[in-house]
Amino acid sequence: MDAQLKRGLLDACLLAILAQGESYGYKIIQSAQQVMAIRESTLYPILRRMEQQGYLTTWQQEHNGRLRKYYRITPDGENRLSNFRTEWRDIKQMVDYIMGGELI
Repeated sequence: MDAQLKRGLLDACLLAILAQGESYGYKIIQSAQQVMAIRESTLYPILRRMEQQGYLTTWQQEHNGRLRKYYRITPDGENRLSNFRTEWRDIKQMVDYIMGGELI
């Protein structure tokens, strides 16, 4: 798969997971693995980048004596996810055609 396409899909999947509610790294990985393979070494750089882009906010909270970092989608992140979904409808129509579908 094209690296740029895969990156966009990973971003969209993570935003979709966080649109369902705030979460922390391990739980995000568990949710993401239902649709794609992802490791911690891949997840955390993406989360940091999306935080820098303003799509996520973070905070830490103690859990069992350790600090756990939580992630929450921002309004900008929700807008990015909405834009992705709109763009994907167009891409899906093209892919469906390439795979043997008919033009609408």
